[in-house]
Amino acid sequence: MTTVFDVPAEPLLHRVAAELRGRAELAAPKWAPFVKTGRHRERPPTNPDWWHVRLASVLRKVYIEGPIGTERLAAFFGGSIDRGSMPDKAWSGSRAVLRTALQQLEEAGLLITIKGKGRQVTPAGRKLLDNQAFEVKKTLVERIPALAKY
Repeated sequence: MTTVFDVPAEPLLHRVAAELRGRAELAAPKWAPFVKTGRHRERPPTNPDWWHVRLASVLRKVYIEGPIGTERLAAFFGGSIDRGSMPDKAWSGSRAVLRTALQQLEEAGLLITIKGKGRQVTPAGRKLLDNQAFEVKKTLVERIPALAKY
């Protein structure tokens, strides 16, 4: 059985984002085109579909690390902040973006909250990710037949 651990992240995220784009409850918020994804960023994302890619990335991260909360997710999506002549410093990503993403994924039935621990993937979310991982692996094997033995 193919899981998220068996395929590269980037093609998986694009397939899952395409799948999530079709769901009405996972629409981008009104503020999504204007918001930065953290204090360490200078500008908003340039990808017009960044919201669904972020949803897919959050879902994958909760699958791998879960149960996980917003604080640890914000640290993962953070980056280095430029402080001029002083050394750079690590900074967390936007918790508002992550909180909204987690709430939308929970409304869609892909995540559940475990009190005191954070969010965890539901069986429906696990099925979505594993099915898309299978499709990614199938397309990779078609391009590179030597991968079939893995």
